[in-house]
Amino acid sequence: MTTKAALTSQYILEIVAPIFNKNGYAATSLSDVTSATGLTKGAIYGNFKNKEDLAIASFKFTVKNMLKQIADHLSKSDSPIEKLFLITDFYRNYYDYSKQLGGCPVLNIGVDANNQNTLLLQKVRHVIEKIQDQVATIIEDGIEIGEISSEINAMDFAKRLDTMIQGAIFMTYTMDDNFYIQDTMNLVDNMIIKELKI
Repeated sequence: MTTKAALTSQYILEIVAPIFNKNGYAATSLSDVTSATGLTKGAIYGNFKNKEDLAIASFKFTVKNMLKQIADHLSKSDSPIEKLFLITDFYRNYYDYSKQLGGCPVLNIGVDANNQNTLLLQKVRHVIEKIQDQVATIIEDGIEIGEISSEINAMDFAKRLDTMIQGAIFMTYTMDDNFYIQDTMNLVDNMIIKELKI
């Protein structure tokens, strides 16, 4: 059975995570948190040590849900090459999906934390490395079963793919134009066909 404290923490994160994601660490005040949740400062700090602890928990909460969405989407196929196409398929709808989160958490919090909060930045880097490792593993699986060319460096390709996706997300949000993400996913699909497919 879930405790009252766990339910309160969950409630706080559901309300506050999009605020931190949208406004950033420095621009989110405790009064923003208390007014959004309707809870007192004591109730907030009864569940989280301090603002930094709450910001990190909020980032983890948002990313965990996002990664679950991606994992669910990738589970539609067992084929490594098809999984790569499912990644681009997921990101084609990412603009609308991530708006509910207050924007892309990796991009928003990464840029915000880069000059503000070393611990939060470490969490963002860990998530980026985790995503890149998962893509590299998909490619390595494809090489192993003969679906993907053995000439490919899996990690280099994973980093390039992630860079293109993050750049496209930045441009899509900055210009408020879904063209950037759609066009980049088409480019990535072509890269997969030309560079990876046997």
